[in-house]
Amino acid sequence: MFNVEEILERTKDFLFANVPGVIGAILVLIIGFKLSKWIVRAIENSMNKYNKDATLNSFIKALSRFSLKFAVVIFAANVLGIGIDTFLVILGAAGLAIGLALKDNLSNLASGVIILLFRSFNIGDFIEAGGYSGTVKEIQLMHTKLNTPDNKVVVIPNGALVNEKIINFSVEKTRRVDFKFSVGYGADIKKVKEILNSIVDNHPLVLKDPKPFIRLFESGEGAITFTVRVWGEAANYWTIYYDLQEEVRLKFDENNINLPFPQMGVHLINKNGG
Repeated sequence: MFNVEEILERTKDFLFANVPGVIGAILVLIIGFKLSKWIVRAIENSMNKYNKDATLNSFIKALSRFSLKFAVVIFAANVLGIGIDTFLVILGAAGLAIGLALKDNLSNLASGVIILLFRSFNIGDFIEAGGYSGTVKEIQLMHTKLNTPDNKVVVIPNGALVNEKIINFSVEKTRRVDFKFSVGYGADIKKVKEILNSIVDNHPLVLKDPKPFIRLFESGEGAITFTVRVWGEAANYWTIYYDLQEEVRLKFDENNINLPFPQMGVHLINKNGG
């Protein structure tokens, strides 16, 4: 078993015996981290200028930041008097413990590479994954950041993204918007279809091809339901959805199309059997 007090005592003795090396290592860390930050920024600016692939740029930026910081730590250890060979031996000796401790992180790192290679989503895509929906803002080595519609930042481990179902709403340029509109049994079926067709035909964001679909869906309990399916640009999905919901309600009211109301039957039973 490790004697913690003994390890701390030896560490203290080593640091006091190597004060110049300690000071030098600290300076290397401070200057090295600042320099690596500047280099990463330069790499980022260069990639943004010559490479328009935001997903690849984000991953390379994260990889560069990690590699440079790791190199700084090795150099600082060398200044402290810990040679590279010794440093690697220490890493090797602690390899099993580190591997077990960082098992999930290594899995996330491998998953980040898989995301980069297979491109199930890219920077700027709107996806649903891990129970969250949002726009992909960053793809890092270990995790991916989403911005939700209400402007929250969600950080999802890359391992979860690779192993779970992902719905990408941005891959296709167009999306279908589905509606169901219900009217009362007293409504004129032909009139309802005319109103729905007119609203769909006159909306500027609804595409003519594929052709809109408007049909009677079912005659249910207390209501007649119509199915309306239209196509639009993916970016216009919610605009179309809310516009048609509002317009249909207004047109139904203008044309006295009665809407269904919840109904409840009440049965009175005479105790005397009357």
